[in-house]
Parts: sequence; C-alpha cells; structure tokens
Amino acid sequence: MKRINSVQSPASGPLLVPARRRFLNASAVLASSAFTAGITGIAGAPQVFAQPAPALKDGRLIVVFLRGAYDGLSATVPYADPEYARLRPTIALPAPDGTEQTALRLDQTFGLHPAMSVLLPLWQQGVLGFLPAAGSPDPTRSHFEAQIHWEIGIPGRSNAPSGWMNTLASLGNNRIQAALGVGEANPRILTGPAAVRLIPRGNAATREGVLGNDRARSALMDLYAGNDKISQAFRQGAESRRMSAQELSMEMMAADNGAASAAGLVLDAQHLGTLMRNDARLRLGFLSAGGWDTHANQGSVTGTLANNLGNLARALVQLRNDFSAPGDVIAVVSEFGRTTAENGTRGTDHGHGNTFWLIGSKVNGGRWHGQWSGLAHASLNEGRDLPVHHDFRAVFAEVLRANFGLGAAQIAEVFPGVVQDARLSRLMKA
Repeated sequence: MKRINSVQSPASGPLLVPARRRFLNASAVLASSAFTAGITGIAGAPQVFAQPAPALKDGRLIVVFLRGAYDGLSATVPYADPEYARLRPTIALPAPDGTEQTALRLDQTFGLHPAMSVLLPLWQQGVLGFLPAAGSPDPTRSHFEAQIHWEIGIPGRSNAPSGWMNTLASLGNNRIQAALGVGEANPRILTGPAAVRLIPRGNAATREGVLGNDRARSALMDLYAGNDKISQAFRQGAESRRMSAQELSMEMMAADNGAASAAGLVLDAQHLGTLMRNDARLRLGFLSAGGWDTHANQGSVTGTLANNLGNLARALVQLRNDFSAPGDVIAVVSEFGRTTAENGTRGTDHGHGNTFWLIGSKVNGGRWHGQWSGLAHASLNEGRDLPVHHDFRAVFAEVLRANFGLGAAQIAEVFPGVVQDARLSRLMKA
C-alpha cells in the first residue's frame, strides 16, 4: 500500500640530491602554476582566486556522493515489510530486537543498520531525515551515465556547460561565491566558470605536489624528456614515486577488504570542515567515496557493506560537528539504488530508486519523507527495484529554497526542467 509520510514521530622519501631537487622543485612549481591558472586547478596545488563577492550570511550545503550505487535497503531497513526477508534470504538484516545484531528501530516501518548507530542521536534530535525512494527518473543502469546525470543536474543528458554545484556557485553576482571539493581531481559536479578549490583525498591533502595529476605529470615528463643527467634523474625519481604510491595503494585496499575508498571519508570530512571554517567564502562542499558496487558478498550485519556504512556514518557525524549552523545542510546521495532481491553471489545488482539522506537544523528530521510503496512485486520498478517516487532535483530544490532563499527562476538555472514536488513541502522547516 502506498504511503505519503511527512509527520512520522521522532522516534615518501627524497628522490634527488639536494641541488637537483631545488632546481626541479622550482620547475615543478612553474609547471603547476600553468595549470592552476585555470578555473578548477589541480588537486593539491596552490590556487589563487579573484576577489570574492560578499558571501551569504547563512547556509552551507555539503554533498556526499557515494559512487557505485550503495544499497539503501541495508542502510534504512524496511524490516516491517514481509517481502524484505523473502527477497534477501541471506543478506537481510534481522528485525529490531534491541540488540546490536539486528536493525536499530527508527519507527514502525524502518530500521537503521547497526553499523550506523552513531547516527541515532541525530535522528533523535530531529536533524536527520531521509527519503526512502528518491533518485534520477532516467532508467539507465550505467554508473557513468547516471553519475553524469546527477552531476550536471539533468537526467537523460550526457553533457552540459557546468556541473550543477558550479552553476549554483555562480548564480547572480556570485551570491554563493566559491565551492570546495575534496577527493577528486576534477569532479564533474564542480566544473564550470565559478572559482572552485580542490584538494586530494586523505593524507595527500597535506602534501604539495603535482605528480599525481595526469596532465601535470605529462607536462613535466615532456619538459625533462632529454638525455641530460638532470632529466634522467627526474624521470627516475618520478617513476619511483609513482610505483611506490601504486604499491602502497594496492596494499591498503587489500588490508581494508575492499572498503578503502569509504575508509578515508572521515579524514576527508575533517579536511573539508577545517578549510570551510577557515574561509567563510566557501559555502558549498563536495565529498565522494567509492566502493559501493556490492555485486557479491555484500554481507548483512557485518561484512564489506557494513564496514563502508560504518565509515560513512562516522564521516557524517564529523560533518555535522563542523556544519551545525542553522542554515547548514548535508546531503548524502548515490547514482541509483540496488535490486530489492539478492543475487546468486549474495550481493545486489544495479537498481533504480534509493535512500536520499539530509542532515541539518532546518531539516524536518527524526522522520522519513515522501512516498513509500513497499516491496511487493507490483510496486517495484520493472518488478525488481525501488521506484523513484521523488526526483533528486526536486529534493535539492526544497533545500535551496529553504536554506538559500532561491526563487523558482534561480532553481531552474541550477536544475533545468525541475518540477516542484508538493509532497515534499514539509521536508524543510519554515
């Protein structure tokens, strides 16, 4: 039976000798500056921005993108639906019984994965809410296509002049002056004319250097392509660093049992919070984490997905600590959901609708919002996935209207074709 819910009760070492290193470091800085003069720059390189327009007095938006399509049905568990256990005989989470080996009861319909228990206080405080069946209305099951749709804000389109967060940052006389991205060199969502600051993920954010960027590394290799001793020394040192980094990266992934990407999310969240606190001009933040494409051995109360969800929850608590002003909102999204039924390898495949999280003091939290039609076969998309009852653009439109005071015309600039969803009128507090 379909339900509309808006009022649930809360319930590395030196590479070169010193003289050569000083020369090459100076050359690297020159090469780096040739790239950082661009709009988005290079992750980890120093960047210079134009004189900013006055920043907004209130409101910051942080978007956390879970690349690979996370399983929302394991994060927000529809334990009360009898179809849930039937569809997932080995990976379903047990219904709440008050212990840590079952879902944690949120209300009479949904429970929370126990690995995400640190989020319960936010739910109880009324600052955490979710939509259980939201996403992009486009039917694609391609990660690449779906992520592009989300990042440019136009389902069904594969290109646009700007990512939607960059468009937001450049609205009307730079009302929202600048954005910060952590973890990716050039995320599509932040590309465009507005000035954007980018830093790499993890500990690399505390180290300067350009060898990790493909374009910069190529330019430096061209610059030192000769047979002179300095060029030979540079190439040898650069290759050594690259190989060492790759080896360490592979080892880290093996040690983390496939959850390496999400494991670094807490540190990335800390870096984002520090930088945005130190620069009031930065009103928009973007984080991402991979490792969510759980086709096999997904796990249930424990396992790969549980590890990822635990890391995500801790990162969200960190973000809430840093972004708890009245107008701050944290959104957690993914390109699509996963199948309602587990597959033959005890995982899930590419789906459609998914859980969309919101955290903030203006979020009408401690409850879920929108439509939930259950897991009966007739209620599913193509008989296999959660439907998309709510377009992700309409959800963000409510946030932008409530927290940034944007009107319909401005929201349409950010999300062309967006249609207001009256069912979400109580998503945000007045």
